[in-house]
Amino acid sequence: MKKIYIAACLLIGFMLTSCSESATVDVYTTTGDKAKTMHNEQISMASAGEATDNIITLHPETTYQEMDGFGAAMTGSSCYNLLKMTPEDRAALLKETFDPVNGYGYSYIRISLGASDFSLDEYTYCDKPGLENFAIHADDKRDLFPILKEILAINPEIKIMASPWSCPKWMKVDNLKDLKPYDSWTSGQLNPKYYQDYAAYFVKYIQAMEAEGFSIHTVTIQNEPLNRGNSMSLYMTWQEQRDFVKSALGPAFEKAGIKTKIVVYDHNYNYDSNKPENYDQGQYPLKIYEDADAAKYIDGAAYHAYGGDKSELILVHETRPDKNIYFTEMSIGLWGEGYSFAGDLMWNMKEVCIGTINNYNKAVIMWNYMLDDKHGPDRPGGCNICLGAIDIDSKDYKTMTKNSHYYTMAHLSKVIKPGSHRIKSEDNLAAGIYYTVVENPDKSYGVVLMNENDESKTVIVRVGEEEFSHTVQPQSVNSYLWRK
Repeated sequence: MKKIYIAACLLIGFMLTSCSESATVDVYTTTGDKAKTMHNEQISMASAGEATDNIITLHPETTYQEMDGFGAAMTGSSCYNLLKMTPEDRAALLKETFDPVNGYGYSYIRISLGASDFSLDEYTYCDKPGLENFAIHADDKRDLFPILKEILAINPEIKIMASPWSCPKWMKVDNLKDLKPYDSWTSGQLNPKYYQDYAAYFVKYIQAMEAEGFSIHTVTIQNEPLNRGNSMSLYMTWQEQRDFVKSALGPAFEKAGIKTKIVVYDHNYNYDSNKPENYDQGQYPLKIYEDADAAKYIDGAAYHAYGGDKSELILVHETRPDKNIYFTEMSIGLWGEGYSFAGDLMWNMKEVCIGTINNYNKAVIMWNYMLDDKHGPDRPGGCNICLGAIDIDSKDYKTMTKNSHYYTMAHLSKVIKPGSHRIKSEDNLAAGIYYTVVENPDKSYGVVLMNENDESKTVIVRVGEEEFSHTVQPQSVNSYLWRK
């Protein structure tokens, strides 16, 4: 009888412990005054009460887009700065950023296919005419490859997106009418006679990276195709991307067995319509999708937030719900009234993070993981007032300032896992509170919520017969993770 009693007590104790563990919510908080940055605490779930105000009710039976991940661009400048750190300091930082269990779990990075405006030089992988001269540039082997290897050792599932800033100069012309050679990294257009060569260039790149152990998950065809003015750039209309994809890139990928996803556009919501030459470039990806021979090769479209509004994503999704949407670039810098941690934390989380996710975006990638205190290294003609998600002191390569982008990506990555799905919710929240909610592959729930008000707000999150209550600090971002 005594043995039965002891066994029963152990079973009850185990059940109570299991219930207690399953009812714990991990909370991560970052405040605009930086008093808290990813501060972790636990709160408990409880039986649903009778409260009716400031409630978010989850409906996991209704799902929306699958989430791919969140992260930052590992530019040549970022890698250069990281390699200036001591191996021990760099390892600690990368583990904090990319470790999916003990760190923040960044899950997506963007790299340049060739040089960008944040590289140490201008180059592509075939600067001498003829594809027989294709080779990964020495700068990438020296700076990018070691950092990618360290990241992959921490998180082998990291997704990599590659974007070119320019094709090789020998493929450029001044315009598509005169077709005169154009010997400049800035502006120019891709000569149609080199469509096949440029498609082969993409194939060679993906195969070369694969040989080094780097799987390229997605490629965009051109960074900011409607921006002629960057230090490295290529002007490329939707008509050109359509023709390039259907006649060259798509068939080349198909023939070579390349599974990398092709993503079009990669520029602002407003299609840079303020520039006269872009008068017919509105709804750029939708116009490409109208051509079935091009659309069949295309996974989706990518956007930046330097112009226009995130509502454009709703139109794109509703018109072509079969195509994915990615958010691939937003920087912080000293423009306008200057940089404010609190101001950008609130704006970026509302507009770029929560806002785009709720508009069917499946990934968010910020611009420049790390820059130095001089905003670089950067290329002449590029951005010389940009800040990184992290800024490092070039006097010691040890002292760091972690900016708002670092924490917005941390808040998303920590509770929204690759393969999760955004789910339906209903609410009756006070003004100034915004959120998004997902169900993760392990059946846990993730909620990212911000309060842009100047006073605290108590919010209740309810799913089924359970709920939790949390008093959200003013000007703060909060992430929640719990299992059923």
